[in-house]
Amino acid sequence: MELELGAVIGFSGQVIQGLILHPDNEHLIYPLGSTIVVRHVVSRTQGFLRGHDQKVSCITLSKSGTYLASGQQTHMGFQAEIIIWNFANRTAHQRMKLHKVLVQSLSFSCDESYLASLGGQDDNLLIIWEVSTGKGFCSTSIGYDPGYEVKFYNNSNNKLITVQNLNVKIWEADYIAKKVNFTSINLGNLKRQITSIAIDPTDTFTYVGTKTGDILELNLERAIYKRSGPVKKLFSQGVQCLSLMGNGDLLVGSGDGTIAKLASQNLQIKCQNQVLGSVSSISLTNDHTHFFLGTSQSNIYLLDTDQLKPELRNTCHYEKINDIAFPFNYSDAFATCSLNDIRVWNAKNRQELLRIQVPNLECHCVCFSVDGKSILSGWNDGKLRVFLPQSGKLMYVINDAHRHGVTGLIGTIDSQRIVSGGMEGEVRIWRIGKQTQTMEASMKEHRGRVWSIQLNKTNDLAVSASSDGSCIVWDLKTHTRLTCLFESTMFKQVLYHPDESQLITTGSDRKITYWDTFDGQAIRMLDGSEEGEVNALAINKEGNHFATGGEDQVVKVWSYDEGIVLFEGIGHSSNILKIAYSPDQKSLVSVGAEGAIFIWNIA
Repeated sequence: MELELGAVIGFSGQVIQGLILHPDNEHLIYPLGSTIVVRHVVSRTQGFLRGHDQKVSCITLSKSGTYLASGQQTHMGFQAEIIIWNFANRTAHQRMKLHKVLVQSLSFSCDESYLASLGGQDDNLLIIWEVSTGKGFCSTSIGYDPGYEVKFYNNSNNKLITVQNLNVKIWEADYIAKKVNFTSINLGNLKRQITSIAIDPTDTFTYVGTKTGDILELNLERAIYKRSGPVKKLFSQGVQCLSLMGNGDLLVGSGDGTIAKLASQNLQIKCQNQVLGSVSSISLTNDHTHFFLGTSQSNIYLLDTDQLKPELRNTCHYEKINDIAFPFNYSDAFATCSLNDIRVWNAKNRQELLRIQVPNLECHCVCFSVDGKSILSGWNDGKLRVFLPQSGKLMYVINDAHRHGVTGLIGTIDSQRIVSGGMEGEVRIWRIGKQTQTMEASMKEHRGRVWSIQLNKTNDLAVSASSDGSCIVWDLKTHTRLTCLFESTMFKQVLYHPDESQLITTGSDRKITYWDTFDGQAIRMLDGSEEGEVNALAINKEGNHFATGGEDQVVKVWSYDEGIVLFEGIGHSSNILKIAYSPDQKSLVSVGAEGAIFIWNIA
C-alpha cells in the first residue's frame, strides 16, 4: 500500500527556471527532489507529479499550459528520462529516454507539437521529439562545448536557439528530411560563457546572459552581435536568468541575489533590488504587473514589475535537514534543523513561524523542552545552545559541552536536566538551574559518535546509540552502565517501545533489531531495506506501528508484532535522515538530505 502524501515543504531552488507560474495565473509549478509540486497560489493546496526516480534537473511548460515537460539527472552510464505530463489531469503523457546522465534544458515549440531537449556535458545532444507520439525524430551533437539552454522561436516551430560556453547557435529543423542544420551567431572578438536566453516576441532579436555579468543583444535575422550592456555595471557572479516584459524591458536575475530591470533602449539599469540567495527563476504573470522569483536558497518571492519590491511568499531549507522535533503533546508546530539554522514550522499551513540563524555552523540535533519554554540544540562547534521558542532569542549556551560537536540531545520530563551525546562518544548530564548550568556527570564508554539518546518514561534510565556498534542503557541516578547491546553495525537510532519491555534499533547493516531491555539480548532482526542503511526510526504511541527511512529514499510503516511493511511512501530524492510521528498520531513527518520536509497522512 502507498502512503498518502499530505503536504510538502520544500523547493529545489538550484534548478534554473524551475519555478513556473501556469498561464491560468493560479498554479505555481516547481521541482522538489524527484517530485514536481503543483501548488494553488491562493488556497495553497498541493498536487504532486511523481514519475522520476532521481532529481529533476529542468522543467518547462508549453505556451497554453496544456503540457508540462520535465527532465532528470541519473547515474553515470545510465539514460536520463524525460516525461511529458498532461497538466489538466496530472498524468504522464509520454516518457522518453535517449540522453545520457542529464537533461540540461527543455523547450516546447509554439504550436506545442514538438519538444526540444538538450543533454548535459556527457551527452551534448540536441533532440527534437514529437509530443503526440513521444518519438525523437531528429538528433544532432551540439559540439564539444557544454550547452546550457535551448529555446524554440516564439512564432516558428522549426527554428530554435542553443546557448553554449562560447557560442550561440541558430538551428533550423527540416522535419521532412529529419535533419537539423545550424548557423553560428557571429560574436566578433567577444569571448563569453553564455548561460541564459530570452527571445523577443517577434523573433527579430534575442538577449543572452553571460557568466561575466553582462547581457548581449543579438540580431537573429542576420545572426550577428549588436550590442552589450549595462555598460561598466556588470552583475556580479553572472547572469542566471532573463525574462522579457511586454513593454520590452528586461528582467535580470544574477548570482549574488540582485534582481534588476533594464531599459530596452540602452540596456541601462532602471531599478534593482536584493533577495536572499542567487536568483534562479523568474516567472511573469499574464498581465506582466507582477512576477514570482525563486532563489538558490529555496525562497520564493512575489515582486511587482514597477518597483521590484520583494515580498517573501515561501521558504524552506536548502541544505540537508539533520533533525526534526515536535513539542510535547502538541502537533500544530514542529522544529527542524539544518546547516545554518533552526526553523519552526506551522504544521497546518506549512508556513515558517521562526528562524534561528547561527551562521557558518551546523546544527546536529534539536528538541523542545517538555515544559515548552525552550528549544534545545546541539551544534558542531561543541556548544549546546538553548533558545526561546517564540522570539528565537538565545537563553543560554553551554560552552564546550562536547569536543567536536554535540550530536544527540534530550531533555528530562521535569525540564531540570539535559542528557547530551557528543562526537567522541561521551554522554553527559547537565543540571539546569535558573541562572546556572552545571555538569552533573560525564560517562565515557562509547568510542564513536553518539547518534541518538532516549529516556524512559520515569526518566531514570537513558539509552544511547553509537556508531561504535554498541547501545548502552545508563542509570541516571548512579551514573553507571546497566546493560550494553553489541552488534557489528553503526547504530543510527534507538527507541524504547512504549511499554518499555523492548528496545528497537537501526543502523548501517540495514537491519531493524528488537532487544530485550531486561538482559540486552537481541530478540528479532528484520531486513529494513534491500539496499542502503536505515537512518531513521519512529514509533507510535500505541507501539503497534513503527516507521523507518534511509538511503533507499522510501518511508516504510511496519507492523511491530508481525514485522511486515504495511505502507510505503515514495517522494524523497535523497537519503531520509529523520522521521517523527506527530503527537496526535495523525501524520508522519520525514526529512531528507535534499532539504525537503514531507508530511504523510496516516490517520
